[in-house]
Amino acid sequence: MIDLKDMFGGGDTAGFLGLPETGLEDLRADIVIYGADCATPYASVGAYCAGGAAAIRAGGAAYAGDLSRINFDLGGPILPAGVRAVDVGDLPTDPATPGANRACIAGATRQILAAGAVPVLLGGDDSLPIPMLDAYADRAPLSILQIDAHIDWRDTVQGESLGLSSTMRRASEMPHVARIVQVGARGVGSAGADALAAAQAWGAHLIPAHEVSQGGLERAIDLIPEGGDVVICFDCDALDPSVMPAVIAPTGAGLTHDAVLRLLRGVAARARIAGFAMVEFMPAADDAGRGARTAAQLLTTAVGLIGRQAASGDREDRSCP
Repeated sequence: MIDLKDMFGGGDTAGFLGLPETGLEDLRADIVIYGADCATPYASVGAYCAGGAAAIRAGGAAYAGDLSRINFDLGGPILPAGVRAVDVGDLPTDPATPGANRACIAGATRQILAAGAVPVLLGGDDSLPIPMLDAYADRAPLSILQIDAHIDWRDTVQGESLGLSSTMRRASEMPHVARIVQVGARGVGSAGADALAAAQAWGAHLIPAHEVSQGGLERAIDLIPEGGDVVICFDCDALDPSVMPAVIAPTGAGLTHDAVLRLLRGVAARARIAGFAMVEFMPAADDAGRGARTAAQLLTTAVGLIGRQAASGDREDRSCP
């Protein structure tokens, strides 16, 4: 196989896109990338997405280096001049210590927010967004855009209430979360009638995958409060398995890369992206790195959109004095 790193001028780097690597104690940046293998895994599956963040970073190795190169998904450079993004690596997590994992993820997110930067979390299982979102407690009102094949509204699974199937249910209980928009649900998942009823009773806006091409994409964008803060929770299984095989439950008729791109661009034009999580990347299920390259391409675009907001001053400075 041809190594595109040589052709594109990229290279093997630990940081995504070759971004500077630093620690949480020295955050002088507009965007901070950090990873985690798991937060609250179920005993039956464990940390099934361990290594996901590293795989996504590797998927972007061909783009590493010169960030002034053109990203045609955005019509301009990967990052605008003057915008600083860094990668602090992966947080220490252990499937045997879920409470410590959650505290670590929430604490890191708070540090990033306190530094006035936008957190970009890579993983890792689908439970990661729960402690990440919890760290936004003083950022009300917060909107969530979940892009996912599943709605994640189950109350408990195998006696666990903070696992991967309960992400949006737990988010709905956070006082600072004012709106939840969910795009991409399809097929038969783990949700039963009670989970759907709970989502509808709370007021979550559900746009199944089959509605996306019938005006659903525009409806989702319009549901994001204009000028507000939104955290985007992107689950890799939102994409069709033909382009994203690296997930635990591939489900046909998923979103296209173009649909996700248009959704991200539309939301960025309407609101401030206050955080981004890319989860459920399962390296063991990938096909010769194809899924990792797709994930890295989308992540590069998301980081570029956040960078453009920082460059334009659209992102409010909320750093601690």
